[in-house]
Amino acid sequence: MTQTHFGYQQVDERDKTRRVRAVFDSVAGKYDLMNDLMSLGLHRAWKAYAVAVAAPQPGDRVLDVAGGTGDLSRALARRVGPRGCVVHTDINEAMLAAGRDRLLDEGICLPTVLCDAEALPFASASFDLVCVAFGLRNMTHKERALQEMARVLKPGAKLVVLEFSKVAEPLRKPYDWYSFQVLPRLGRWVAGDGDSYRYLAESIRMHPSQAELKAMMKGAGFGHVDVHNLSAGLVALHVGLRC
Repeated sequence: MTQTHFGYQQVDERDKTRRVRAVFDSVAGKYDLMNDLMSLGLHRAWKAYAVAVAAPQPGDRVLDVAGGTGDLSRALARRVGPRGCVVHTDINEAMLAAGRDRLLDEGICLPTVLCDAEALPFASASFDLVCVAFGLRNMTHKERALQEMARVLKPGAKLVVLEFSKVAEPLRKPYDWYSFQVLPRLGRWVAGDGDSYRYLAESIRMHPSQAELKAMMKGAGFGHVDVHNLSAGLVALHVGLRC
């Protein structure tokens, strides 16, 4: 039996996907509101920066991995225009449905695919850009997921990974206090689920550092990787070019 981490717990890796799914099933209905409250709205600026750096062009074919409630897909769709295509995907049906419904309510109709990032159901070299925002840390085999993202990208195309990372040392203690004392309470009051937000805080601490993720991306087939620290390293944007 192979073990992996689920937050700070060690679990059978076959069980991790079920547990992560249960977390996001629980929070899907309040996910966007909680994002605004937890980050004081900063997540919108982080995502806007990611899209600006990704710089999709009119007519591009783009894959949004772990696209959840559709923030990135919406912004990317505006960039690629009617000649382009953004494929909105997630492994969690509740999150994907919330995102699809939200996009449709705004008049945005995109292909929506329920799929696992570790086994993407797309042809090799079929996308001009792949983006994943705040989803990589929940994947059991991150290296495999990164290899799959590299596989579906055209040579020379770009992967953009926006994820929580290692905050600068002077902010570590106050950030830990906020994460483990405030967030679970906020999750309990707003979403009726404090345990899921404790897991989310723990999953951030278990995620690779900026340097570690950069090395993982290079090992997965990205020849050049830039790292942009945002908000003192609270979040990092990794940008890799497919070999």
